[in-house]
Amino acid sequence: MERRLLIVEDDCLIAEAAADYFTSKGWLVKTEESGIRAIRRLERESFHLILLDVMLPFMDGFSLCKKIRQNSDVPVIFITARAMEEDKLNGYSLGADDYVTKPFSLPVLYAKSMALTGRIQRKTSFLEAGTLKVDVKSHKVWKQGKILGLPPKEYDMLVFFLENPGRIYSREQLLIRFWGYDFDGNERVVDNHIKKLRKAMGSCGCSIQTVPKSGYRLEVEE
Repeated sequence: MERRLLIVEDDCLIAEAAADYFTSKGWLVKTEESGIRAIRRLERESFHLILLDVMLPFMDGFSLCKKIRQNSDVPVIFITARAMEEDKLNGYSLGADDYVTKPFSLPVLYAKSMALTGRIQRKTSFLEAGTLKVDVKSHKVWKQGKILGLPPKEYDMLVFFLENPGRIYSREQLLIRFWGYDFDGNERVVDNHIKKLRKAMGSCGCSIQTVPKSGYRLEVEE
């Protein structure tokens, strides 16, 4: 599986060096110079890892990490010239997974990244909620032990909700994530696919609930 990396760094030399190194290892790499642009990209693309500079223009890395954690559990490694303990503690409290301090070794950064994404990947090989179980490697879905066939779009949406239970996503967010900014239809396409997914899920101990005036969220029965 191709790993996808987002580098958010306003130092072009550092961003380019890291991007070239990870690309040479087979990663697909995207770069952004500001937190605002990074947020826009994350609304339409998913990544296996984010390398995040602390000192960014307009929105610092801590604020961006907090924003990311509202919608995603993607691993985040801070890249920083600030090695003060309180900064690291602040970052960890906001959901960062690791730190590297400038100047850093690219092989060490890569080793940290592989170790972190490897642990995450092992943890998330299977997703479960209620009587549903998904093997994200083979794209197979089981309901009460029986294979549940889903079209690609419904499968992608199910995995997304299972990875983010309890979080509310608006129709606009779902439209951008699964159809992209260039989609020329309307938000009703989201409702139609949610309807199909709900029908396929049936009674399974979890459900995609409509949150009035907000969007949708996955609720798991206790």
